[in-house]
Amino acid sequence: MIYPRSVEQKINFIKIKALLKELCSSALGQSYVDKLSFSSDHKLVNKLLDQTQEFTKILISGENFPSSNYTDLTPFLEKAKLEGAYLDEEEFQEIKLSLATLKGCITFFQKFQDEYPVLSDLLGLLLDLDLNLLKEIERVIDDKGKLKNNASRELQLIRNQLIYEEGRLRKVMERIFKESKAKGLTPEDSGITIRGGRLVIPVAAENKRKLRGFIHDESATGQTVFMEPEEALDINNEIRDLQHMERREVIRILTQLTDQLRPAIPALRKATNYLGLTDFIRAKAKFALKVEASRPEIKRNRQLKFYKARHPILELALQAQGKKIVPLDIELEGNTRLLVISGPNAGGKSVSLKTVALLQYMLQCGLMIPVHPDSSSSLFTNFFIDIGDEQNLENDLSTYSSHLMSMKHFSNFADKKTILFIDEFGTGTEPQFGGAIAEAILLSLNKSGAFGVVTTHYGNLKQVADKHQGMVNGAMRYDVRKLEPMYELDIGKPGSSFALEIASKIGIRKEILQEAKEKIGDKRVQYDRLLTELENDKNKYSKLLAEVTSKDKLLKTRLKEYNDLKETLESTKKRYVQEAKQEAKHILDQANRKIEKTIREIKEKKADKAETQKVRKELEEFKATVKPEKPVVKSEKIKPLGGAISEGDWVRVKGSGTIGEVISFGPKEALISIGELKSTVKINRLERISNSEAKKDKRSISSGRGLGSTLSVADFSPSLDLRGKRSEEVIHLIESFIDKGYMHGVQNLRIVHGKGNGTLKDITRNLLRNMNTVERIEDEHADRGGAGVTLVRLK
Repeated sequence: MIYPRSVEQKINFIKIKALLKELCSSALGQSYVDKLSFSSDHKLVNKLLDQTQEFTKILISGENFPSSNYTDLTPFLEKAKLEGAYLDEEEFQEIKLSLATLKGCITFFQKFQDEYPVLSDLLGLLLDLDLNLLKEIERVIDDKGKLKNNASRELQLIRNQLIYEEGRLRKVMERIFKESKAKGLTPEDSGITIRGGRLVIPVAAENKRKLRGFIHDESATGQTVFMEPEEALDINNEIRDLQHMERREVIRILTQLTDQLRPAIPALRKATNYLGLTDFIRAKAKFALKVEASRPEIKRNRQLKFYKARHPILELALQAQGKKIVPLDIELEGNTRLLVISGPNAGGKSVSLKTVALLQYMLQCGLMIPVHPDSSSSLFTNFFIDIGDEQNLENDLSTYSSHLMSMKHFSNFADKKTILFIDEFGTGTEPQFGGAIAEAILLSLNKSGAFGVVTTHYGNLKQVADKHQGMVNGAMRYDVRKLEPMYELDIGKPGSSFALEIASKIGIRKEILQEAKEKIGDKRVQYDRLLTELENDKNKYSKLLAEVTSKDKLLKTRLKEYNDLKETLESTKKRYVQEAKQEAKHILDQANRKIEKTIREIKEKKADKAETQKVRKELEEFKATVKPEKPVVKSEKIKPLGGAISEGDWVRVKGSGTIGEVISFGPKEALISIGELKSTVKINRLERISNSEAKKDKRSISSGRGLGSTLSVADFSPSLDLRGKRSEEVIHLIESFIDKGYMHGVQNLRIVHGKGNGTLKDITRNLLRNMNTVERIEDEHADRGGAGVTLVRLK
């Protein structure tokens, strides 16, 4: 049951229909838009939604689906069903184009039947259609909608004879005209023309008796007559006879073709319905893509859960103004069936109510709606709405009386299968009585088990919603500091009208506001103040929650990166250890074989001294090839070139000339300050210098970005190749490379690590992300290495 009859106007569904009609390509599709109706049939609504969803996939895929000639064939079929009647060439052309469209639809869905099963089922309307009729029409009618010359042998002979006679007539007329012009019988700047379907020559009126022939017409002034020469008269008569013969043959052919079409009229009627339905479904799919709509799940158990819901008409209007809409989240189910929304004027209460009402109505008409795909809803049998002023002068109803009439209907017919929407509940009469009546009606509606949304300013309705199971309060959020609405619905608490705050912002004098507060009473003022403070806290904690969420997300990302790097290093370590063991085993096996061979050769040659020395020499040479490199001897105290270093000393980095001050140092490395930059350098690369030398040296730097003057930029390469390096090596190489680049003032660096299994790439990028001097990293261009090269931009 729909109440009132003007529901579609009140919720702007009329505009939705208008948009759908604009997206239809034919009157057939538009006629289906007019048939759109509210339904609670689960099977039907799901089928309509499935059809629309499948067609959106066709539009997105870009597949070549017929998009034109969705013509209403009904007038042609009505004409053709009469015995003896025939369709003309233009009418057969329309039927031919529509049959070609139908053939394209059939071919498409036969090819993609598995991908679009619901739309493919509609081909059942075309089971009786014989496409041989299309071949017959194409055999007779050409691409321009004219009867082909070879439609019949007789027609071809007639038209060939016509062409011959017309050519002969043209030659005769040109000759006579040329002779008449030479004799001065024709006016200046005149030519052969046509009158009454015959070729004629313009002749001056005074000369009309000098040329034998038939006068067909004269000019408006009477100074020129148009004559058909006697010599051309017989030829024109022959042409006229041929034209009549041609017309008779054309009618015969079209009558014969119409007779062939007549048995197919029932199938063509179904095909016409199919064309209209397909055009309508395509319009619904286009609309869904236009408003970014989704298909919510239809549930059997009663609920309404719309997430990121948007009013499509409002959103399109805001988009035209370059603005964005604020999405709405709403959940109604179980013990929260009736939502009572309160809040300030112009805060979005009515828009929220109309959004839910319109989307639910659209959904039950089989339209996809602009909500998040995770949304869901059940179907309701009754749809009741009370919005706006229903004042009726004819029935002598006031605004409040009309609202009461609606409430009477709601109370009498609302049940568990009802969804209702009431805007500004209880207004229109004295607040004390209006609020009491509204409270009683609200309790009655709650007992009926109905779902719905109610907006109000009445405090007693907020309290009722808070105390009774089945109802829940909702508030339109408000920025108390800026005194501006946020257009966000917050379910679970009542909202304040913020009347005093808004009045203060507008500039009402303080003494007036104070008097108003006294009349309202301390209890009511404190209640509104509590709501205001609650809104303030809500806004503050929402911001804090957003910050914490953001930081938590960042922490999880960093933790994942750390774990990935750790896992990569451990797996790399195991691989290298395994490779080292295999290499050691190979060397050991090789050494044993060499020693055994040497002993065998000595025994075989019976310890010949010279030969023994030769074999031992070969063994010594082999030992040298497998002997490990001499390890670096670690000294307890490393003395660099300029003597022992201690904290606070000025030092120069060997090989680069960079000067810095020692902050601290350990057994192997020292932390030095180079301007604003701090860097860790091996002690054996440092040499101590005097304070005076440090001050005199013009290459001293005062900031980290000025280091380019202390080093030789020409010797620094902005590209680092890590290919073939081990994981343990690359960390130091990258740190050193970035430090040098930063000290030189080079902003753009390039690290080549290759693609491989991605180990070097992961180590490199995880290390770079944690460096303070790195601004951003990205892949090289695909033509220059792509993901195998990391581009680094320094701060």
